[in-house]
Amino acid sequence: MFGRIGVSELLIILVVVLIFFGPAKLPALAKSMGQAVSEFRKGAKEISKEFEEAAAEETKENADK
Repeated sequence: MFGRIGVSELLIILVVVLIFFGPAKLPALAKSMGQAVSEFRKGAKEISKEFEEAAAEETKENADK
């Protein structure tokens, strides 16, 4: 039921966005959404890196004992 979004659903979403925001604001909206996704991915990588470093440090401490 909540599977992948098909072409028809994507077109409907695009039409609704065009009606709601207008064609003039669409490029700015897309740019801000792209920046938000980029920041989210950057934050997720940082968190993942911190977890990996903490796990490696814990493993090292347990090996030393």
